[in-house]
Amino acid sequence: MITILFIVISVIFSISAFSNPDIFNRLKFNAYRIYHDKEWYRFLSYGLIHADWGHLLINMWVLYSFGRIVEAFYENFYGISGRLFYIALYLSAIIVSTIYDYIKQKDNPYYNAIGASGAVSAVVFASIIFYPMGKIYLFFIPIGIPAPVFGILYLIYSAYMAKNANDNIGHSAHFFGAVFGLLYVIITVPHALSNFVENIF
Repeated sequence: MITILFIVISVIFSISAFSNPDIFNRLKFNAYRIYHDKEWYRFLSYGLIHADWGHLLINMWVLYSFGRIVEAFYENFYGISGRLFYIALYLSAIIVSTIYDYIKQKDNPYYNAIGASGAVSAVVFASIIFYPMGKIYLFFIPIGIPAPVFGILYLIYSAYMAKNANDNIGHSAHFFGAVFGLLYVIITVPHALSNFVENIF
């Protein structure tokens, strides 16, 4: 499974970064270094490392929970080549989710970002398009939230927090990753949007 491969790679790189500040600093997203020093690899490498075990485990658990669904849908639709569509979704979401912050922070040497949250958000929202009748369970809410309702609330929350919060969390990456996940599925899977609409109405 590609999802398991993504998780294993993230765990390996994150554990390495936990104990080696040099690896951490070389791989983290820093728009200033990308723009001024042309370290383009940071657009992708930051998604391989995490701040700590909690950050890593939450992202990987969500990826495991939803990534298997999205991977299976792509394989059912495209066969084995569906794995390439899934890989492209995840990797491109890592890049796309930080473009806004890159433009905004390219002259700020102190802005950094790490973690696969943007890509994980893309996977979660891809699963909402594929399986709109599903429910999403949060750690502190025992009742499942209908997937489309969760999606709307998540986008509103992320947009608000990106504008107003100062909590060292990449809310804009969450927002743009989620939007990218929706658009990616709509573009790559014919009738995905019409099937989504038919299912919820």
